[in-house]
Amino acid sequence: MEAINVPEMFGNMVFNQKVMKERLPKETYKALKKTLDDGEPLNLDLANQVAHAMKEWAIEKGATHFTHWFQPLTGITAEKHDSFINPQDDGSVIMSFSGKELVRGEPDASSFPSGGHRATFEARGYTVWDPTAYPFVKEHTLCIPTAFCSYTGEAMDKKTPLLRSMEALNKQALRILKLFGNTSVTHVATTVGPEQEYFIVNEGLYKQRKDLRMTGRTLFGAKPSKGQEMDDQYFAALDPKIVEYMEDLNETLWKYGILCKTEHNEVAPAQHEMAPIFTTTNLSTDQNQLTMEVMKKVARRHGLVCLLHEKPFAGLNGSGKHNNWSMSTNEGENLLEPGATPEKNAQFLLFLTAVIKAVDENQDLLRISVASAGNDHRLGANEAPPAIISVYLGDELHAVLESIKDGKPYDNKKNLKMTIGADVLPPIPKDSTDRNRTSPFAFTGNKFEFRSVGSSLSIAGPNTALDSIVAYSLKQFADELEAASDFNSALQNLIKREISNHWRIVFNGNGYDASWVTEAEKRGLLNLRNLPDAMEHYLDKKNIQLYTEMGVYTESEMQSHYEIKLEKYAQVLNIEVETMLEMINKDILPSAFKYINAVSKTALNLKAVVPNAKLSAESALLLKLDGLVNELSEKEAELSKRHIAAKAAGDVMQIARAYVDSVIPAMQEARAVADEIEPLLGEEYKPFPSYEDLLFRIRG
Repeated sequence: MEAINVPEMFGNMVFNQKVMKERLPKETYKALKKTLDDGEPLNLDLANQVAHAMKEWAIEKGATHFTHWFQPLTGITAEKHDSFINPQDDGSVIMSFSGKELVRGEPDASSFPSGGHRATFEARGYTVWDPTAYPFVKEHTLCIPTAFCSYTGEAMDKKTPLLRSMEALNKQALRILKLFGNTSVTHVATTVGPEQEYFIVNEGLYKQRKDLRMTGRTLFGAKPSKGQEMDDQYFAALDPKIVEYMEDLNETLWKYGILCKTEHNEVAPAQHEMAPIFTTTNLSTDQNQLTMEVMKKVARRHGLVCLLHEKPFAGLNGSGKHNNWSMSTNEGENLLEPGATPEKNAQFLLFLTAVIKAVDENQDLLRISVASAGNDHRLGANEAPPAIISVYLGDELHAVLESIKDGKPYDNKKNLKMTIGADVLPPIPKDSTDRNRTSPFAFTGNKFEFRSVGSSLSIAGPNTALDSIVAYSLKQFADELEAASDFNSALQNLIKREISNHWRIVFNGNGYDASWVTEAEKRGLLNLRNLPDAMEHYLDKKNIQLYTEMGVYTESEMQSHYEIKLEKYAQVLNIEVETMLEMINKDILPSAFKYINAVSKTALNLKAVVPNAKLSAESALLLKLDGLVNELSEKEAELSKRHIAAKAAGDVMQIARAYVDSVIPAMQEARAVADEIEPLLGEEYKPFPSYEDLLFRIRG
């Protein structure tokens, strides 16, 4: 087998700074670097030079087209391809690409979600190059990462608000650093490393499952005789076919400059995980969107299908996307890393306190940012974080903050107290305590792991929320401290006060324990069990104030997002119900009838040959199947009735509520009966591949 030269391969399909430096004139590169680093505007002459170099490089990589690659509110990426071809008078063509084409595009915006704020005939939208995210060549097309906005300037994508939130946090973090005497730092960015969980199934079996094809998850399926109860899948040796897939996936991702670092089997059969190395949030967001696309395409090359739904199989762990989030300066300092001096530790404690305050005051916004029809199946299911947001700090840091809050020693044996700005924190190793796998928001040494994000979701939304709420806390802190006559005294009082005010959000215990629900309610924490519950809070006055004051969303954009989220939720449920009804009527009931007929014929034939045959087993089976078939038919009729009523319930919130309160329970009841029928059918009569097939027959 030929050895892979990873350093040579890495990023070879990306127009990154290394390529820019090689391809652009020295002065052009310096000017572009200033745009990248400081946000300086890109003039047309400079854009033309960059576009020419980019085009020449892309053609060498096999590109014939270019596209403005953007992230509309559908949650996936969008692209419209234009060729480099430019016809000449003599009938020939040349390959051209201008700075104007690089910087701005104009795709039809009429069919993208807008929350009812734009009429269908209002088709104009603009894509604008995000020069902080590198272009790349994918399948003969130069992809240029862009933001997407309407003719009136409203954000119609997930990228624009993310960039706004990053700038808001940068601005407020710099104010805080200046208070600590740090004037050399010019930029603070959030960094993210999203761990991606997924399932892999055989493509042939997948094609036989209407529910997987139409909804991404199984709507029916009896529990297999073996699931994940043996814990023998986690970190187990990889199947050779999965090894081939992962090797291909790694090579493809590395070519795109994606820092794919870790791969392993996850807890459930057929479940796996890929984790990248941290990078700047907007770049990480682009890369995760590309990663999900690549995972699916590479799987097909191997006769497999990659499932990114949060809960493709009932009774097994779902898939999340653990969002490891931190803040770093352009000088390489992680602001969530405890320092070695009293000043650095005071700075660390202030940033840490800002995060705790932000999470407590904005539990609703964090929960909303991860809410989806798919993720509702996962959150709170004793396999993922509860729907209740809380912060885990680890034993050591918990003790330190508690001592600050109470003014008591954090180490009773040594009578050690913590004086902010005068003492050095005790050593807090990254592995000082077990990682709390039940916590939605856990501090893990120098970052927070937001574990509630669903596997199929864009990380843009959760990170926009995180950046925004922390920026808002930092702004409040900066306003107070800048006005103080005695900085150190004000700092002591602020940290102690805010830790005390928001101590309710800190929880180091077991989030799966039923007692936590009661305890959380006593603390006044929100328990938003589903998307409609969460969206009830989105347009609260305090949320509109936060986002508009930080310049992340306009109130109009928020209203649009409210409509879009609820509308998409209802659309997903509509598709699931329609698929479920069709499978009951076209697959499950006909299969059961065939088997009942076959067993009846067998019994009659046996009776003809052996007149005294008791036929008790046959009779019992037929009676049981007959009862279940009739019950399923009744459940189907009830589900259909409730589905029709839900669609006519009223506005988007009323429709979503009708699905939660009426339709989903009917879906669960219908499924329970169907899943009771499945194990009773002979193998050749089963209407579609079983869970056992999907989970354990990777080779078909």
